[in-house]
Amino acid sequence: MIETKTISMNIKPEAADIIKKRIHGDKVVLLALNDGSNKYSKMGGTCTIGANFQFVILDAKDPEYTIKIDNNAGLNLWTAEPEMGFLSDNLVINARNAVMSLSDDSGIIDGAVSIAEYAPEELTAKDLKEGKTC
Repeated sequence: MIETKTISMNIKPEAADIIKKRIHGDKVVLLALNDGSNKYSKMGGTCTIGANFQFVILDAKDPEYTIKIDNNAGLNLWTAEPEMGFLSDNLVINARNAVMSLSDDSGIIDGAVSIAEYAPEELTAKDLKEGKTC
């Protein structure tokens, strides 16, 4: 049996409300980098490395996201090893004026955490012809 690593996060009530409004049914939520380093990222570039995070809503667990995030909002929340390089102890998600922030003992990690519902994109014949496979 593979042992699951676990970390903890305090999700403030205002932030929990924002996240839960986007979740319909029994979903998995990921805390993922949004810097071009993974399949869920819509952003990229050296100026965003480690600075941008997002919550990604999935229908099923992604086997690459193996670190369980215990949280007080009751979310089925996971992250991955690459994200851990930017996180430390006492993670907190807060919200002010409908904008969520992620912080830890070192201070604010991301002042504008986004939420995305993942929808895989299918390649068209035109994409394949033009070499758009990545």
